[in-house]
Amino acid sequence: MTASRMDDEGVADEHVTLRLSVPDMDCPSCAGKVANALSDVDGVATTDLRPTSGTVTVTYAADRANEQDVVTTVESAGYEVVERSDGTDVSGSGVADSADVWTSPRAIKTWIGAVFLVVGLALTFVLTGLNTTLVSTTAVTLTVADAALLAATAAAGVPVVRSGYYSARNRSLDIDLLMGTAIVAATGIGLYIEAATLAVLFSIAELLERYAMDQTRDELRELLELSPEEATVFRNDDGGEPQEVVIPAEDVRVGERVIVRPGEKIPIDGTVVEGSSSVDQSPITGESVPVDKSGGDEVFAGTLNKAGYLEIETTSEAGETTLARIIDLVDDAQAKQTEKEQFVDRFASYYTPVVVVLALLTAFLPPLIIDGTATIGLAGLEHTFGDDSLVWFVRGLTLLVIACPCAFVISTPVSVASGVTSAARNGVLIKGGNHLEAMGEVDAVAFDKTGTLTAGELTVTDVLGIGENSPEDVLARAAALEGRSEHPIAEAVLERANGAGIEPRAVTAFESLTGKGVRGDIDGTAYYAGKPGLFEELGFDLDRSAAGPQRTDGGVSAVGEDALPGGQDVSDTDSPSLRSRIDALQAEGKTVILVGTDQRLFGAIAIADEIRPEARLAVDALHRLGVGPLVMLTGDNEGTARAVAEELGIGEYRAGLLPAEKVEAVEELQDEYGSVAMVGDGINDAPALATADVGIAMGAAGTDTAIETADIALMGDNVAKLPYLYALAQRANSVIRQNIWSSLGVKALLAIGVPFGYVSVAVAVIVGDMGMSLGVTGNAMRLSRVTPEEFIEE
Repeated sequence: MTASRMDDEGVADEHVTLRLSVPDMDCPSCAGKVANALSDVDGVATTDLRPTSGTVTVTYAADRANEQDVVTTVESAGYEVVERSDGTDVSGSGVADSADVWTSPRAIKTWIGAVFLVVGLALTFVLTGLNTTLVSTTAVTLTVADAALLAATAAAGVPVVRSGYYSARNRSLDIDLLMGTAIVAATGIGLYIEAATLAVLFSIAELLERYAMDQTRDELRELLELSPEEATVFRNDDGGEPQEVVIPAEDVRVGERVIVRPGEKIPIDGTVVEGSSSVDQSPITGESVPVDKSGGDEVFAGTLNKAGYLEIETTSEAGETTLARIIDLVDDAQAKQTEKEQFVDRFASYYTPVVVVLALLTAFLPPLIIDGTATIGLAGLEHTFGDDSLVWFVRGLTLLVIACPCAFVISTPVSVASGVTSAARNGVLIKGGNHLEAMGEVDAVAFDKTGTLTAGELTVTDVLGIGENSPEDVLARAAALEGRSEHPIAEAVLERANGAGIEPRAVTAFESLTGKGVRGDIDGTAYYAGKPGLFEELGFDLDRSAAGPQRTDGGVSAVGEDALPGGQDVSDTDSPSLRSRIDALQAEGKTVILVGTDQRLFGAIAIADEIRPEARLAVDALHRLGVGPLVMLTGDNEGTARAVAEELGIGEYRAGLLPAEKVEAVEELQDEYGSVAMVGDGINDAPALATADVGIAMGAAGTDTAIETADIALMGDNVAKLPYLYALAQRANSVIRQNIWSSLGVKALLAIGVPFGYVSVAVAVIVGDMGMSLGVTGNAMRLSRVTPEEFIEE
């Protein structure tokens, strides 16, 4: 990728972006070493190093540096570049390839070192009779065991010392430098067992950490592998009839027709133009049930065509699909540090130098103190601590091993990577570890109503026929009138009539009565459909109108006797009035329209934006999880808002809100409760989403605005994913805390035990480095096993 930037003299420099795959860069200290090296390269403008995915992205001035300069510099830090690509090349993005950890050159050297270590220890402590002297001089005596231990040190330790050398060159006080220094120092003073033990155990620890990191990378890689590499398209590049051609997916152009057969993955976002099938959209939306697709329906790259043949007209290029945006945002999430990560980095910057100083003091100060106390007769102190300088030197080396906060530093990023990637696989896109952390700490959740808790589409819920008029009669007349209207209520009436097989009758002299309803002639008679107020204006007394409802075979309500103009009523005077029935429906959050002439009422139709079944599940689950107050914010009227809130069990609601007033409501909730998450559609609620501590967009699949607006996007229209998101975020925060404090606690205990001789070099490596690194990584991987189904009770 190239871009122009202005230098200090106002001259435009061409900048190039290069992405490198560096699998061995698998920890924050590794990334720090590479960053230090790149900072010395003239022309490098920006660097983005991601140890979780093993990638380095560098932007540099083309007239002052080149690709080879960047690659050479990264490798000079001790890390091999295995792949390079342009910063915009889709095929070069993503995650570093996994290596065969256990058969790599580093592993082979480690196994050779381990064999020599076992031989050396056996000759030293078990087969002592075979431990003959090979070399004996005034300066040194070398036995067979010593030779085996030196061979172990050389085989397993040279890569460590080499990495330590690169660390020193790049001014990085990391574990490679500390371990390399310890191995060289131990070897130099004849502590062959300690040197070989350090070299072999640390190399095994590095291999185990690399294996654990590969498991984390595998989760990220699963996202990349969702989309097929090839696509079958119709092309006529030679000017003849279009032919089926198999091409790389990244070469598919917008507007081309792609063929997807049963069992194949859809390679690109598009719209179905021919065929029908069920499509497994779980990789994008997290839906467990395949979705039926036919002409005009949208489909996404990476989803699986289950049964039928589909032809799709593409609407995006490979690098711009919904899946590609998800992958990019999951990848970007690694670069956004949480508050805990920032704390860890700050702490580590002090921790390592302090422990290194303590290691030096431990190695050299006690012998000096003991010698001094002996001269003044404090033999008790000498007896307590001993006077062997080598013992204290070993203890100093042990503290050097403990000094590197490797497990502590990786504790948060591996947890964030596991949590964010797990969420993406379940249809929840979290745009940064900071948002994951914030979601786990929310004190209140605010919901938009329309399109979030309700379906966002009006539906006929009740039909009341008056007197001898059946519900079908009412629907037939209403559908005839509403067939000429463009109001959303008209769409709901027509849909219900079509579903009942009712053919709308012809209407003439149609007239829209603004704010009241509609009027039209059917068979020469003027009919009205509209608000109850319209019929009151026509002279009807709705308080003296009809008997109570009865159910019909179609599950539609019918109301008793005829209502006559001027308040005439042939019904039982003890029966409920039509007004009471209307009031009851409106109390349920429904909109009521009446149908009739100026002389006679035929019936009433109730319409509502139906509550999503999953909304009930979500609210119940959030209550069980102990989430703070749930609040509904809506622009709808008070009656509808109250009805929806009561039915869902939401304790607080605010109705009649304009977008700016929703922002004010969110701010008031923040003042009252603390951290607030806002759930909305990502477009109309954009200001409120931006104001909340965590903005969550519904139904973001295929919607650029929703994905860009919110901090977190539920890719499908399923609000029932919200309890999963909250629980995942809480568990992630818990895992991060466990990792941080356990790694710190173990390091502290080991450090305290070193001066008293309770902690050996082997224990420091096995427990403090290898054990804790594997522990925090394994703990983080638990997040990948959290599923939405755990938190929803059907």
